[in-house]
Amino acid sequence: MYLISRCLLGADCKYNGGNNFCQEAADFRAAHSCFGVCPEAASGLPVPRPPAERTCGRIIDKEGKDVTAEFEKGAEISLLAALQEAQRRGEEIEGAILKANSPSCGSGKIYDGNFDGTLTDGWGCFAAKLRDRGIKVISEKEIKDGKF
Repeated sequence: MYLISRCLLGADCKYNGGNNFCQEAADFRAAHSCFGVCPEAASGLPVPRPPAERTCGRIIDKEGKDVTAEFEKGAEISLLAALQEAQRRGEEIEGAILKANSPSCGSGKIYDGNFDGTLTDGWGCFAAKLRDRGIKVISEKEIKDGKF
């Protein structure tokens, strides 16, 4: 079973109320056993909400509010839901396709906290939890590269 960010599948759970639909992610889902996740929505954060970025080990929204606890809660809830779904299906979690640069789902590069589009090395809190469990995480940008 693979995890895929729900926003990549067209769910309107993005901070601005929209989505990040990705045809390659939808095609991947059609050919594989998949489970959609949105850690930010799972945490109870509203849609829409101010954008948030990771800086100095914290996740701060554009209005200056520290939302680290909410993001971490959503990451834990999503991890538990994914593990339970994998167990229910009798499958292992083989990998995850998550939204690039996100403070929840970014893998290897995330926004740096200045809200100007600048990227820095780092991992979103949900992506890091998966990585720490040995689950391969890629972004939607890497699907075309045949990473899975």
